[in-house]
Amino acid sequence: MNDAPTPEEPIVCARCGKTADEPPVTWSSSLENGARRYLCDSCARENIRSIEGRLDSTWW
Repeated sequence: MNDAPTPEEPIVCARCGKTADEPPVTWSSSLENGARRYLCDSCARENIRSIEGRLDSTWW
């Protein structure tokens, strides 16, 4: 199963809806319940504590 967007589909921020043609290197991505989700750089920055809070202790 490939959850990557097709070239015709823009990448969409799961939080604010901002779009990009290709995933910018400043965006964050995660695999949640088998689905790929993206956060734009602004939303990732605003929610970094929540993002880090979900990581296993081996990551930090």
